[in-house]
Amino acid sequence: MIPDELHNPQRRVFLRRSGQLAFTGTALPFALHLAAMGEAAAFNAPGGDYKALVCVFLYGGNDYANTLIPYDDANYDLYNTIRGGGAGQTAGGIALAKSALTATLLNPAVAPTDSQGQTTRQFALHPAMTGLAGLFNSGQMAVQLNVGPLVKPLTRTQYNSSDKVAYPRPPQLFSHNDQQSIWQSSSPEGSTVGWGGNLGDLALGNSLNTASVFTCMSVSGNAVFLSGDTALQYQVSTGGAIKIQPATNASVYGNAAVSTAIYNLLHNQTSAHKMENEYLAVTKRALDAESAVTSALALTTPTTVFPTDSLGQQLKMVARLIKGRSTLGARRQVFFVSMGGFDLHDNLIRDHGGLLGKVSDAMTAFYNATVELGAANQVTAFTASDFGRTLVSNGDGSDHGWGSHHFVVGGAVNGKRFYGEAPPINVTDGTGSPRVYSAAEQWHVGQGRLLPRTSVDQYAATLAKWFGVTNAEMPGVLANINNFGTPAGGADYPWDMGFMA
Repeated sequence: MIPDELHNPQRRVFLRRSGQLAFTGTALPFALHLAAMGEAAAFNAPGGDYKALVCVFLYGGNDYANTLIPYDDANYDLYNTIRGGGAGQTAGGIALAKSALTATLLNPAVAPTDSQGQTTRQFALHPAMTGLAGLFNSGQMAVQLNVGPLVKPLTRTQYNSSDKVAYPRPPQLFSHNDQQSIWQSSSPEGSTVGWGGNLGDLALGNSLNTASVFTCMSVSGNAVFLSGDTALQYQVSTGGAIKIQPATNASVYGNAAVSTAIYNLLHNQTSAHKMENEYLAVTKRALDAESAVTSALALTTPTTVFPTDSLGQQLKMVARLIKGRSTLGARRQVFFVSMGGFDLHDNLIRDHGGLLGKVSDAMTAFYNATVELGAANQVTAFTASDFGRTLVSNGDGSDHGWGSHHFVVGGAVNGKRFYGEAPPINVTDGTGSPRVYSAAEQWHVGQGRLLPRTSVDQYAATLAKWFGVTNAEMPGVLANINNFGTPAGGADYPWDMGFMA
């Protein structure tokens, strides 16, 4: 349910500016439209303040149970049995052997909270995730347990209720495209505004950022996450700024003079025709933006060694852009990177470890780069994915689920801790109607699909609070946030999960 934003005073300036740009947007190619924004800024902050959020999206729905594995004997044995493991805690089916988890055992400062009151829960990461395990154990990473899309809090009994008004479900559960969109925007496929873009909108309106086009930046193509009412995403590739051809070619038809002439025509010409003049003005801004990014990237690249795969190179580009933040005139930025391949209905054991290893290595290198840049406390990276998956094997993999576990990495993270509730290892569906579900059954919806205990809104609001969003502004960023607690007198943050310092 989306509130009536026309009555939200936080949005009036954004709607007004959006209206001013509407005519431009209908007349231009998308690549130029991205540059059609005016000057921008970030939240009021002390001089020199900078903060960046980096969304690492895992497309396909990451398997939660082989990413964060129960390690204490009682819960490991349940996991091993359900996933078809072998005798003596050995591997089998889609279960990992307990002996393989020693190097990635997580040693939290505080034992995780368990929904069943257990006090001895232990977890390990997949054996391929040694880098992130190290960051957790040294205090630079936190784990948010069982988070997923919710309109309002639900139990399994409420989930099964026929009263969908009182107990609304997120639309199109278990659908890839819709759940990707809901994670990024609180709305199903077709949404045009994401919560990262809403953060960008709030960064507009004062004079801290000197170029709005660099507030929301994607190194992974188009993503609704970065689209706001006014703030739109600026896309770069792992090789740098995307050029406008042929104006920025080194030569056209083998002659540099041709590209220079085209550049001068687009960059310097004016016209009495309003549409033509606006087209030229926007093109000039796009050319200037490409030039600014190229200048920022000309600074010395961080010496941190990044993996050569796609995610590693995307995060390397983000690190380079952060290094050039002064050149880009940015004090608040939101970035988006991604990798796919997580829809593992088959070959889970064969393929999942390689994917998680890439995530771990890339995010670890990125954190190390922020340390090198002196920005570790100012940059926070976090994971997201379509959904978790079933705990039960389908034979060689797992099927679409709901809740999952996610990671938050950075110097400002209250790390070495688990947040939210550790779910029970349980898959009993049960039959009969009506019935009373056991405590363990309440937090899954069959086959070990986790029913989230923390909403995406709460997860995002905790990040947004650190970014600088106030209580009053939060509903404009996350439409359903007040369903998870209403601030008392505007002074507290009932949604804050606590993983940010």
